[in-house]
Amino acid sequence: MPRIKDFFAGVMDSCKNVNLSSTNKRKKLIFGALATVLLVSALIGIVVGVKSKNSTSNEKSMSQSITVSSAHEIVKSSCSTTLYPELCYSTVASHPEVSTKVKSQKDVIELAINVTEKAVQLSKSKIEKLSKRKGLTTREYGALRDCLEMVTETMEELEEVVKGLEEYRTKKSLKEHAEDLKTLMSSTITDQSTCLDGFSHDEADKKVRKELEKLEERVEKMCSNALAMICNMTNTDIANENKLNGRNLKEETLDSEWPLWMSVKDRKLLQSGTVRPNVVVAADGSGNYKTVAAAVAAAPSKSSTRYVIRIKAGVYRENVEVPSSKTNLMFLGDGRKNTIITGSKSVKGGSTTFESATVAVVGDGFLARDITFQNTAGAANHQAVALRVGSDLSAFYQCDMLAYQDTLYVHKNRQFYINCLVAGTVDFIFGNAEVVFQDCDIHARRPGSGQKNMLTAQGRTDKNQNTGIVIQKCRIGATSDLLPVQGSFPTYLGRPWKAFSRTVVMQSTISNVIHPAGWHEWDGNFALDTLYYGEYQNTGAGARTSNRVKWKGFKVITSSSEAQGFTPGSFIGGGSWLRSTGFPFSLGL
Repeated sequence: MPRIKDFFAGVMDSCKNVNLSSTNKRKKLIFGALATVLLVSALIGIVVGVKSKNSTSNEKSMSQSITVSSAHEIVKSSCSTTLYPELCYSTVASHPEVSTKVKSQKDVIELAINVTEKAVQLSKSKIEKLSKRKGLTTREYGALRDCLEMVTETMEELEEVVKGLEEYRTKKSLKEHAEDLKTLMSSTITDQSTCLDGFSHDEADKKVRKELEKLEERVEKMCSNALAMICNMTNTDIANENKLNGRNLKEETLDSEWPLWMSVKDRKLLQSGTVRPNVVVAADGSGNYKTVAAAVAAAPSKSSTRYVIRIKAGVYRENVEVPSSKTNLMFLGDGRKNTIITGSKSVKGGSTTFESATVAVVGDGFLARDITFQNTAGAANHQAVALRVGSDLSAFYQCDMLAYQDTLYVHKNRQFYINCLVAGTVDFIFGNAEVVFQDCDIHARRPGSGQKNMLTAQGRTDKNQNTGIVIQKCRIGATSDLLPVQGSFPTYLGRPWKAFSRTVVMQSTISNVIHPAGWHEWDGNFALDTLYYGEYQNTGAGARTSNRVKWKGFKVITSSSEAQGFTPGSFIGGGSWLRSTGFPFSLGL
């Protein structure tokens, strides 16, 4: 502090030069000198205080820097497990609350969901703007409506993920929590693909697709990153719990329990085998409603108990949608041959594949029994869906799904089909759900001229998605119109619609309608290395695997433990919800 020292020295010199001839002067001089010393001391104290304050401020700043640095390291580490780490880091690390909120991987996931929600809102705004454009075709307007529905569902799913993360490891078993989160995030990815798929029918569609593609693909990648981090976190937690408790949590899926949402009244009804309808639909006017759609519209929203709509014998020519707000509905028919819901929308008729469905089910917990879902558009009209299902924890018993190309759209979420008939031609079971078919008849029909039959076209786009089609203890054959000419129309178990397509056929009887190669390409070498196609303990003339495709992604499963992973107990967590359906089922091999 040179300036203060100089000042002090100057004061002392002044004192030396003063004439001290009188006592009063001396007293004044002494008091003046003391005052000066006190002033100098005060100045020194101020300077030292300022220095101390600066030091504290620097320490605080350093502490904050360490916090920010630590938070960014956690973000970097978490993002390293994703498929798009640079996008993950740049979007999460730039979040204004990253330094105050990030203390763990779960915090990173929560922030990743937050920035993803904002990206979805941008996508929604773009779709709404495009929807107002003049000169679009009917199908383009339809595809934009599909997109709007998908982004809306994405927002709902992301909100559920946030809630699930807040409750993580508290209200459910660790494995149930993990599967719920993975299913929700897998569905958000499927939503973006579904939106873009609507613009793939005509050349003109591709122009609109191009305007949406960048935004949709960005959202899809952000959803993928959140899914990857959720997989990493939950898999690690499950492994640690296994180690701690010395047991395999996968086996816990074989325990049959009633779901938490089910009321005591519903449990008693299901245990007794009695299902009492809340309302009756009858075309002749003898019920509460004449149409199925009217009964659905009048059903309570977000119901936590089973709401049963009995549909009396008859042919119902209508298109029915069960929206996401209508939960825990059940359609109860008078027998699959007697209760028929039928439509004829098709891609050639101007619809998108998504909106061509005769019946579309989105509301969670949907059940159907003794009903036929049908689309009569025919092979010449290309994609024409009889039933589309996006309902989580949905199940179908003794139902028929009849159409040609794209009969059954198993769109997303967890689904189960028992003792059903599915008949069609090209890709007639397709989509990206977690779905198991058990004790079903899956029959190829006579397709259009020059066409090949494909039983499945599974649409997994991300290796972390817990989705796939499983056909277990079923009968694979041909309908009466195909049998006499099956040599002219090759039929295959499936082809890869998307890059990580996953389908397993096990413990089923396969007739000679299936080509010896078993599986077919989608387009050249696309997905042949990344798909997963498995066969396990099948029988029948079409089950021989000696001449099957030699793709890297195809395998003959020989391990029972590997096969066990595709049973209802493991693949769709059936032990925690199938019993509540009142339908028969088998959880294991």
